[in-house]
Amino acid sequence: MKQRKLYANRALFVTGTDTDVGKTIITAAITAVLRAEEQDVGIWKPVQSGAVLGSGATDGERLVQLAGLKEGGEGIASFSFEAPLTPLLAAKHAGVVLSIQQIMEAGEPYFDRYSSLLIEGAGGVAVPLTEDALVVDLIRELQIPALIVARSSLGTINHTLLTVSYLRNYGIPIVGVILNDCVASDESLDPSRGTNAELIEAYSGVKVLGRFPFFDKGMNTEGLIDAARNHLQLAPIKQALVGTRMTNER
Repeated sequence: MKQRKLYANRALFVTGTDTDVGKTIITAAITAVLRAEEQDVGIWKPVQSGAVLGSGATDGERLVQLAGLKEGGEGIASFSFEAPLTPLLAAKHAGVVLSIQQIMEAGEPYFDRYSSLLIEGAGGVAVPLTEDALVVDLIRELQIPALIVARSSLGTINHTLLTVSYLRNYGIPIVGVILNDCVASDESLDPSRGTNAELIEAYSGVKVLGRFPFFDKGMNTEGLIDAARNHLQLAPIKQALVGTRMTNER
């Protein structure tokens, strides 16, 4: 594989501070709003686990539906495993041995297909991906910046600062952080939601690009587009996707 093919395209890796922080919703929302602006943006999900392909419950299938893509869910996910385990163990459970090289090669068609690409990871940056690599190793191999999705609720400062530190230790540029209201909550019962963004910025030097609202029901492409436009700062994301070189300075 000629890695320069990857570098010639524009991509952003969407990672999380944990599992179930809403990476899929945020990835779909950003993709949908950029495609609504007639930008040729696609999605690649390198590895997914925890649901049966064809059930409609895999991340790939949800991404396709929510972002309004034409591909089938299997069309944006390179490796799918049913076991609700970390990718390394889910693959082993299915009798598959993954390698970073396999994953990188599987990504080539996606870079060729689109002018720019959002890549959704699995869980957080320290999730075991292969026998000798974590998710962060894949990001480093791709040589692209990361966007962090975090919960907006109590505890997110610790998780977010640790994720920022881990990415920096690997020399990976960080475009920003998006806080996500993963569950409905009375603000008065969790006053930290109103101050977490400010403290994350103060202690990390990374910009919080917005707080995405909770969707109770009726989530669809149009609703995600409206929420992205109204609640997210999209300029830094667009800048990353047109290939502007970034530095990881505080």
